[in-house]
Amino acid sequence: MLIHGDPLSGNCLKVKYTADHLGLRYGWQTVDVSSGGTRTDEFLAVNPMGQVPAVTLDDGRHLAQSNAIIRYLARGSGLLPDDAYLQAKVDELLFWEQYSHEPYVAVCRYQMKYLGKPREEREGWRVERGERALDFMDQQLRSKDWFVGTDCTVADIALLAYTRMADEGGFDVTRRNNIIRWIKRCEEKLAIAARH
Repeated sequence: MLIHGDPLSGNCLKVKYTADHLGLRYGWQTVDVSSGGTRTDEFLAVNPMGQVPAVTLDDGRHLAQSNAIIRYLARGSGLLPDDAYLQAKVDELLFWEQYSHEPYVAVCRYQMKYLGKPREEREGWRVERGERALDFMDQQLRSKDWFVGTDCTVADIALLAYTRMADEGGFDVTRRNNIIRWIKRCEEKLAIAARH
């Protein structure tokens, strides 16, 4: 398998975390998004949507969209529960992450880290929704260790990638103790070095 991605992108890191945890063999093709790497004919042949991450599977087929990729990779593993209802609960969070978390937490990070905007210049409505998403996560983790079931799933991986870098977007997760403990659990389970 070949992963086409940006190693600093949370969406790309989701795929890396999943593949590494599952012990999958893969190559990494770095795509420089800022210099138009997703707009080349070569890349568009892999993903006509022009976004990273994308993967080229061993049989030559391609798959895009981070949450679709990690769900595909996780089939038959402990990262995706066997129970149909729990799988649907995982999907529920994968959809929520892309609609109610990533557009706010990740975009604020992009604006600060890559565009060099100061924290004070973040869009107020985006910050408010990002804070709301992080509060929701903290509340959900109040009485459980993982988002779905009794162990780490791709729902946790999907939410981990940008949440553990939320400070780079001006968000303070240190006051959300449930999230802090969950990040540590995820880092230990997935063998990811702690950031701080």
